[in-house]
Amino acid sequence: MKIFTAAQIRRWEAQTMQQQGISSIDLMQRAAIACYQWINEHIKLQAPEYFHVCCGQGNNGGDGLALAALLLEGGYQVTTYLLPDAGKQSAAFDYNVSRLQKLNCPIIEVKSSEDFPVLGKEDCVIDALLGIGLNRPLQDLPALLVEHINCAACIVVSIDVPSGMLTDESSINLLKVQATHTLSFQHYKLCFLLPENGKDIGVLQLLDIGLDSHFVATETAGFIMSDKQLIQSIYLPRDQFAHKGNFGHAYLLAGSFGKMGAAVLCAQACLRAGVGLLTVHVPTTGVEILQISTPEAMIVTGDDEPISRYAALGIGPGMGAEPQAVSLLRNVFQKLNSLSEERKKVSIVLDADALNILSAHPELLEQLPADSILTPHPKEFERLFGKSANDFERIKLAEQKANELQCCIILKGHHTFIASPGHPGYFNSTGNAGMATGGSGDVLTGILTGLLAQGYSSLHACLLGVYLHGSAGDLAAGKHSQEAMVASDITNCLGNAFLRLNE
Repeated sequence: MKIFTAAQIRRWEAQTMQQQGISSIDLMQRAAIACYQWINEHIKLQAPEYFHVCCGQGNNGGDGLALAALLLEGGYQVTTYLLPDAGKQSAAFDYNVSRLQKLNCPIIEVKSSEDFPVLGKEDCVIDALLGIGLNRPLQDLPALLVEHINCAACIVVSIDVPSGMLTDESSINLLKVQATHTLSFQHYKLCFLLPENGKDIGVLQLLDIGLDSHFVATETAGFIMSDKQLIQSIYLPRDQFAHKGNFGHAYLLAGSFGKMGAAVLCAQACLRAGVGLLTVHVPTTGVEILQISTPEAMIVTGDDEPISRYAALGIGPGMGAEPQAVSLLRNVFQKLNSLSEERKKVSIVLDADALNILSAHPELLEQLPADSILTPHPKEFERLFGKSANDFERIKLAEQKANELQCCIILKGHHTFIASPGHPGYFNSTGNAGMATGGSGDVLTGILTGLLAQGYSSLHACLLGVYLHGSAGDLAAGKHSQEAMVASDITNCLGNAFLRLNE
């Protein structure tokens, strides 16, 4: 799913009206009907409680007015509030005001705070004040009204975006409506995918209003949501005559005293991801632990292992950042970079302590093999590349560093972001907060290494691996709850995640 900017969305709407021969009033009615159907099904008000529909004078306000008419016709009690200085008045806005007047809807023109709605805890506010056209912070009466809404204890449903939220740039620390639900249209907007806006969006619902499909097919986008359709196009089904040699030999460098659990989690996930053969480098103190817990894996303990025999390497989970681990990582880089060009087919994933070593020894970043995959969470990313003022700057920095280092960067989070040289930025569509548990990243490293060993490109391994990781996490949460699930539950659900991908 392509993620369009506000300017692209306006062109998309204009092309829809032109291609389908409809007016802006018709398009507003489509949006209002979609919102009404969702609200009628999900928002249950008890009489004599009210819908308070707060509208600006732009297209977003027009959507709100059309929705107010539908709510009235549906038998709900509605009062509409018009904010005169919230935006430019449109012809569609005027049309919908006249429609409400014919329905005898109470319409209050908000000239001061005395005109603000009195909100009971069982009421519902429809926020249709400002949409994607906003490009500056809220001020004056609109800001006071938003503060008034945020102080109420009632349900708040924002139409398209919460008023005050900027679509394509950071609105961190800006005043915004704190929505219970946000009803938006057709595709994700960039502002919906970043943590800084999570508490203001509430529960997001995308509604289909029939925007032109040709525009989607032909318009390029800087960001893409990796949905099931995309992942299915990447996934490589197995040939029925294949043997284990067809699915690669992976090599994991993981574990240390007291951290062998990370090595076990990583190794088991690598195997469940479908790798043909797996060898794990662990300290001698960890041999027995791994041999018993993961009998399918082979084990080595020396530092002289020939790297070129493996298709993919995963480095970091639980290995520690002591001088011996630093020396081990440096040695691996030297071996990889010394291979002849025709033999440089070893893909590499770096996570956890490997990333901490790179942060402490930044000169090693200059030796990072091309097409490597780095998998930092936000704090690891900050240690590697420096602080960012907001989430928008962070994803731009991830794209910049991916291009500079010619590697893939997986910035882990709710909608994990994947940056890759020469490609759009990708956000993942699976996963849940229950995956914020120790060992979850070790599982992801194992999955990625297993996929790389099977011949997936670095970018495709990232897209497929992150998606499967999140899908397995969703299955695990459904089985155990987000609170009770642990990292090994993700691995145990990988098989069903593959099955779900094939449905």
